[in-house]
Parts: sequence; structure tokens; C-alpha cells
Amino acid sequence: MIDVRVLTGDALDRALDDVARLRIAVFYEWPYLYDGDLEYERPYMQSYRDSDRAVLVGAFDGDRLVGASTGTPMMDHADDFAAAFAQSDYDLNDVFYCAESVLLPDYRGHGIGNAFFDHREDHARDLGFKHIAFCGVIRPDDHPMRPATYRPLDPFWRKRGYQKLDGVIAQFSWTDIGQGAQTPKPLQFWIRPL
Repeated sequence: MIDVRVLTGDALDRALDDVARLRIAVFYEWPYLYDGDLEYERPYMQSYRDSDRAVLVGAFDGDRLVGASTGTPMMDHADDFAAAFAQSDYDLNDVFYCAESVLLPDYRGHGIGNAFFDHREDHARDLGFKHIAFCGVIRPDDHPMRPATYRPLDPFWRKRGYQKLDGVIAQFSWTDIGQGAQTPKPLQFWIRPL
């Protein structure tokens, strides 16, 4: 039985290194192909310690963290996302941002992804946000590392009420597997009302 719960305070703080390890492991896979390390991850994780309105949802198999999902107000990321939203009708003050959802492969397909979204949406709603959004990397269909068995998550996201925000695309850089330097990647935003 997997225990999915919101972590706050000391429990959140204790889990962040494990969340960083999960990000490195899961984002190594398609479509992110992220060649990450803890030196990059630890400062990134600090944003969840620093925001009193952040949420961290953990999925535990016993004491082992096997999945995690995070979120913060979009304004915590205004420097990163303001350009992407500049031509949209959305006020970033009204949007809660769902950051990563990472889950080890053996635990997928058992409803944990829905629980991650449920907890983050409830958290955002409790804080009074009007919309909730996330973004996912865009990779070409003919990318040489795309697995033949890959199934995009678009149907899952649509079933949860999210829709693509046409033209709202952020740019982030990271080092891909087998590359020596960071390169920019486009990330498509999805949104839904709360």
C-alpha cells in the first residue's frame, strides 16, 4: 500500500534530498533526458524551503520515497515564466504552478499521479488561486532517443481538465544525456481553472 501525503515543515525539509534523487532518476528518462546532479538540484530544492505557500506531496512505500510532486505560486517563478505568459490573459498572481511530478516506473499506473494532482489542486484552491498550471518539455516526434513504446501524458492531463495554452511556451536549459553543455528546451504550458 502506497501512502501519498502532503509534507510540511521538518518532514518536507528531510525529504528534499530524496526528491532531488528522484528528479535525477526520473528526468533521465524520455522526454526530459536530463543529465542532472545533486549540486544543481540542492539549490533548486531550496525554493520549497523558502516559500511558505509551497507544497510537496510524497508517495511512500514504507519509509522509502518513491514519488514526489511539488508546487508553488507562479509568482515564485515570475523571472522564469513572465515572458512565456506575456501575451496571455492570465495574471500570474492568480496562477499556482505545479512543478515536477516524479514517480519511479514500478509505481506508475496505480492512481498515484491522480493523487499528486488532487493534493496540489486542493492546496492551490485553499490558498485562493483561480488557476493551476504546469509545463512539459516539447521534443520532436523523430528524436533519435524517443522510445517506440512512449505514450504522451496528454490524454491524462486532458481528463483532469487541463488544456494547452497556445503560444505559452517557456524556455529552460539543462544538459541532455550525452551532451557536454546545457541547451535551451521549449516547455508547453497547460492550465485549468480551480
